[in-house]
Amino acid sequence: MASSKVKQDMPPPGGYGPIQYKRNLPARGFSGYTMFGIGIGIMIFGYWRIAKWNRERRKLLIEDLETRIALLPLLQAESDRRSLRVMRENLEEEAVIMKDVPGWKVGESVFHTERWVSPTNEELYNLRPREELIRSTFGFLKYM
Repeated sequence: MASSKVKQDMPPPGGYGPIQYKRNLPARGFSGYTMFGIGIGIMIFGYWRIAKWNRERRKLLIEDLETRIALLPLLQAESDRRSLRVMRENLEEEAVIMKDVPGWKVGESVFHTERWVSPTNEELYNLRPREELIRSTFGFLKYM
């Protein structure tokens, strides 16, 4: 057994080259400071847009309120006209119903005051069908 010679692999002359064991990753994206700055800039822009929209919304709200204030006398006049029409019809109905009662004064106030007291819906519509009272109270709501 001494006669067999085994040739052992040896390194090349001058040795092997260096082994690269470090991670060699290229820099990806922005640095942390840059992303922080961009985030702050976006937040400032967003706050500015919100403030701008709030100012615009406030102007629109003021315009809506001024429109309602301008229309209020017209709506009040329509309501008063409707109330007076129903009151006149109620007086005519009262005169027909109470014509046989002696000493009855049609339209005599039940209040002991000289001031105008607005009639409630129940007072206006007590001689009318119940559907008219419901329609005047709730409008045209479908669930009633």
